[in-house]
Amino acid sequence: MKRHLQRELENLKKQILSLGAMVEERVRMAIEAFETRNGELARKIIDSDREIDEAEVEVEEECLKILALHQPVAVDLRFISAVIKINNDLERVGDEAVNIAERVENIARRPPVKVPFEYGAMAEKTEAMLHKSLDALVNLDADLAYKVCLSDDEVDDINRDIYDKIKEVIKEQPNRVGYLINLLFIARHLERIADHATNIAEEVIYMVEGEIPRHRKDLLIPT
Repeated sequence: MKRHLQRELENLKKQILSLGAMVEERVRMAIEAFETRNGELARKIIDSDREIDEAEVEVEEECLKILALHQPVAVDLRFISAVIKINNDLERVGDEAVNIAERVENIARRPPVKVPFEYGAMAEKTEAMLHKSLDALVNLDADLAYKVCLSDDEVDDINRDIYDKIKEVIKEQPNRVGYLINLLFIARHLERIADHATNIAEEVIYMVEGEIPRHRKDLLIPT
């Protein structure tokens, strides 16, 4: 029975990592679509959202099946509990990639507006956080997960800076407010992806150390 449980847990890990890779690719595509104003690529992301939703449901059903059949305890139960939460965060990251794609479809049809900032740094940090959170999950690496958590403030700071600068541009170009609001929301979607990456990293810490670091700043400083 124990061997059968371990086999199912290993399969569950493969499923959640497969979903993670799928979601990470959608985020990469969304950022590329935004940087190149590629409406066709944005549409591909939107049309493929069902694939992520279906994978998320499959992972959840597998978790519930293992809980019902094996009634795992201790480390195994902690693993399944964390996977259920990570599964939800990954699905939400997929939704945020779709949200970015929808904004890109909108702005791709309009003349660009020159703005006094670049999204490159924010996109790069957000992608890196997501990638590292998934690496931490693959390797059950709590140290890497801590680094992801500590990076979240950097993305928040960039988001606030973009918000302030867009407000100024709106005052200067009120006739382009629709376009600028789309840019504002794209920053917000990137910031939300970073938040979900942080959530994933916190669940990895929980898996490895048995501590719930959420709302505990002292636990986010690795010893």
